[in-house]
Amino acid sequence: MGATLAVADIAHDGADGLWRALHEPYDVIVLDIMLPELSGYEVLKRLRAARIWTPVLMLTAKDGEYDEADALDLGADDYLSKPFSYVVLVAHLRALLRRGAPARPALLTADDLTVDPAAHRCRRGEIEISLTAREFALLEYLLRHAGEVMSKTDILTHVRDEHFDGDTNIVEVYVGYLRRKIDTPFGRRTIETVRGAGYRLHSTAR
Repeated sequence: MGATLAVADIAHDGADGLWRALHEPYDVIVLDIMLPELSGYEVLKRLRAARIWTPVLMLTAKDGEYDEADALDLGADDYLSKPFSYVVLVAHLRALLRRGAPARPALLTADDLTVDPAAHRCRRGEIEISLTAREFALLEYLLRHAGEVMSKTDILTHVRDEHFDGDTNIVEVYVGYLRRKIDTPFGRRTIETVRGAGYRLHSTAR
């Protein structure tokens, strides 16, 4: 017989939910994006930054593909689009319980540049670098394909939201933003422009 769900705590706003998740050893967390006080996104981001790896099932809007992508990027383990049935919800929770809490995600590095995908943190040496969500997604994508030339079309396909709306020139803009944050202040040239082909993050990344 499958695992059964025993006791459930309910939080009516994000702030209360965050406090409970930080202080109680839950087996799984169901987290709605639309919450008062703190959004589900912010709750999830703070949990992962605090190294809380409890499996999270995120509830997203109907046909909310960007919601789903953002939830997974921030560290959610699964998602359900509204409306959904109780039977499907419980099946998803059982699956998460079987998997258990995931291991701490690996860091992505290139020399002294370090990116923590789950905590959404970036640093050069001991210096923390603040990146926007799109800058972070772009850097993470390049790090995961270190040494490979990624075309602007590739980047648009994999790092896409309202800011990446199909115009390949926007990629050039965001690469410029990234360079001014992760390279220029440190005298580095991590991201290389390959003329007529795209961008490559130096293969020393690992």
